Amino acid sequence: MLASWYDEQGPAADVLRVGELPDPAPGPGEVRVRVTVSGVNPGDTKKRRGWLGSSMPYPRVIPHSDAAGVVDAVGDGVDARRIGRRVWVYGAQSYRPYGTAAQCTVVPEHQAVPLPDHLDDELGANLGIPGITAHRTVFADGPVDGRLVLVQGVLGGVGSIAAQLARWAGATVIATVRRTADLDRIDPAVVSHAVALDTEDPAAAVRAHAPRGVDRIIEVALSDNADLDNAVVANNAVIAAYATRADRTEIPFWPLLFNNVTLRLLGSDDFPEEARRQAARDLTAAAAVGALTIPVSDRYPLEDIAKAHDRVDAGGHGRVLVTVP
Repeated sequence: MLASWYDEQGPAADVLRVGELPDPAPGPGEVRVRVTVSGVNPGDTKKRRGWLGSSMPYPRVIPHSDAAGVVDAVGDGVDARRIGRRVWVYGAQSYRPYGTAAQCTVVPEHQAVPLPDHLDDELGANLGIPGITAHRTVFADGPVDGRLVLVQGVLGGVGSIAAQLARWAGATVIATVRRTADLDRIDPAVVSHAVALDTEDPAAAVRAHAPRGVDRIIEVALSDNADLDNAVVANNAVIAAYATRADRTEIPFWPLLFNNVTLRLLGSDDFPEEARRQAARDLTAAAAVGALTIPVSDRYPLEDIAKAHDRVDAGGHGRVLVTVP
């Protein structure tokens, strides 16, 4: 099979290789997926770079955890009728050496989720890490029907899905963007009220729409937004943070304590298994009824995977995909 891999960590152009590797065979309880589209996430490029001092977990790594494709082989104990079925894949390179940046990938069968025929592969390849993380931020602390949910950084990969899932589940969504110029990119069918962080008093703008405070905050930059979160949070609310810009992040401890706020930190590789399976079910259901769309900013062929990684490392809005021949 044609695949991309790295045998050492470093800059994308220096360490990523593209060439032929042996086809993998599914073991008991596994399926092999013929990949059509592979999703690129910041976590994939951080592993490749050795972020936070991480080392090579395996002698060789095929990157990427997310994909869409077709099941073309099954292992012992798996219903052979799955062969030929379209699926989306999550967790392929989570505690495993070989991910989805290849023509074939092997995963436990429940990590190859049936993809409805009317949904395209690009959407399927975007449901894994960002979708499951978004689902966990919204639902880990219970239903949000009738609640006020604030999504910080709603134009980001996780934030945009979190807003759509919260709205799908009956919440009123308030959202922030970095700049006033980004406000016209907000979907009013999803976000009831949007606030730009470059305005004079974004906390007051949020409070204008949530006088008693918000019940749930989906947080992409806890180090930057801790004071704003504290200013708008309701008593007994939850701040669900999946990222921060400072490794040692300060928070206004006592005000949050007096408000009985729960701070939930979320790491996607280690969500409980049942939570990941429920997220997969809900993401598919929401997408199937048109409640979930994911914009793609750039597509690269597998031969240009280094450019795709550089694009993700550069940041910006929109998802990056690698197409597999």
